[in-house]
Amino acid sequence: MTEPILVPILDVSDLCVSYGKVEALHHVSLKVQPGQIVTVIGPNGAGKTTLLAAIMGVLPFGSGEVRYQGEVYRHIDIEQMVARGMTLVPEKRELFGEMSVADNLLLGAFMRRRLGFRDEQQTLDKVYSIFPRLKERHQQMAGTLSGGERQMLAVGRALMAQPKILMLDEPSLGLAPLIVREIFRVISDLRALGVAILLVEQNARAALQVSDYGYVLETGEIALAGESDALADDPKVVEAYLGLGGRKD
Repeated sequence: MTEPILVPILDVSDLCVSYGKVEALHHVSLKVQPGQIVTVIGPNGAGKTTLLAAIMGVLPFGSGEVRYQGEVYRHIDIEQMVARGMTLVPEKRELFGEMSVADNLLLGAFMRRRLGFRDEQQTLDKVYSIFPRLKERHQQMAGTLSGGERQMLAVGRALMAQPKILMLDEPSLGLAPLIVREIFRVISDLRALGVAILLVEQNARAALQVSDYGYVLETGEIALAGESDALADDPKVVEAYLGLGGRKD
């Protein structure tokens, strides 16, 4: 009996993105399977954030295609992608600082409510179970939260849309090591909810530990790709991104 062929929830093919005459992404291709955690690692300026922005429709791309849930997109509408279950947590988190934690979260369910769903309270309870600290601070203004709490809120707001794929841009940026571990624990736990994750991250060690598959993006091109365990053992990755402590004994 043959095994069923898995259709990727996200399939990016030969994506090219330019800023004026400067090409930021050059024929980038990647795939994310349903329920899979895929990471993109690489140095500053490699094009990681540009990649997520182009997939989401924040930036136009010159050539290539984005296939999401089997449908090809060459000109992407952000609202349409959100309605179909794609969410992005940007590097700067983009919270509403003068609104409460609860109101920020409920805004994440706006598109579902617009589509006729009335399940935001159940989703809110689920988010609070994932991030108990947000429940403790539900009446607090978002602008008064710590860096780690703001990241939790940004992820929680994205989860309010009940995404099929969640894209995270540098979720560990600027956070204390203890909070980074907590954030990556949550990312790992989301797999159990069936949420596929595309994770862009400079913390290569943590990203490869939590992910199933990885891509190394350098100067706008995919330099390496493979199972995360194999990448973590690759001498090039160890030397460039993991340091001496990255090599397994």
